[in-house]
Amino acid sequence: MARLDEETVERVRAVVREIPPGETATYGEVAERAGIPGRARLVGRILAEDGHDVPWHRVLRADGTCAPHIAAEQSARLRAEGILMVDGRLPKEHRRR
Repeated sequence: MARLDEETVERVRAVVREIPPGETATYGEVAERAGIPGRARLVGRILAEDGHDVPWHRVLRADGTCAPHIAAEQSARLRAEGILMVDGRLPKEHRRR
């Protein structure tokens, strides 16, 4: 895999750090705020490779679900912050518009 631009990595990490406890954002929203619109998958890659010390669990897929390979841990962390998933998905009324 190609090496990631450190400036982009730091912008993504900064955006994720700004998501308050009890709130979520989508990978696409994080990409937009980090100045890389349309790069939701890149956000996912950055968080997978370098997101251990940011609240990565607050970032969801566009449909309000967790990524399958981290769903159990992500759901547990969100539940600890008062965010309850219903059938594996954040209810629409709790998603940002």
